[in-house]
Amino acid sequence: MGQRPCARSAHFSVHYLPPPQLSTAPAQPGPVPVDDAIGVTPDDGSLRLGLVVPKRHARRSVTRTLIKRQLRERLRERLPDLPAGEWVLRLRAPIDRKAYPSAQSDTLAVSLRDELRTLLADAVRRLRRGVGNGSARPSRTDGAAA
Repeated sequence: MGQRPCARSAHFSVHYLPPPQLSTAPAQPGPVPVDDAIGVTPDDGSLRLGLVVPKRHARRSVTRTLIKRQLRERLRERLPDLPAGEWVLRLRAPIDRKAYPSAQSDTLAVSLRDELRTLLADAVRRLRRGVGNGSARPSRTDGAAA
């Protein structure tokens, strides 16, 4: 996470690091790695996933578990579109306990699902355009000025 996120929203940021392309490395046929958290093998190489959900932003363990589950489910949906490499999704802003008084509510799940779908679609779009390599400013999907 030493580089800029390729996309971010009101609560989350996405960091992407492409796999190293070494011209001297021999091509090694073998099994394609599987990300156990997602449970699916990507078609075009290895995909590694990191989830960062700090306790300071989601105090209740039930809420943190809900967030991680939503992150994994949204990644499963976008798996065919994601390029190989290392992906880190990070909760960067607190979940408002006043807006979602229940630790695990349907309204929180729906809100997270919508925000994560928009965020991942934006990240994939930016990577396809070649903007998400850390050199450009990330877009904001929460409507705030950067």
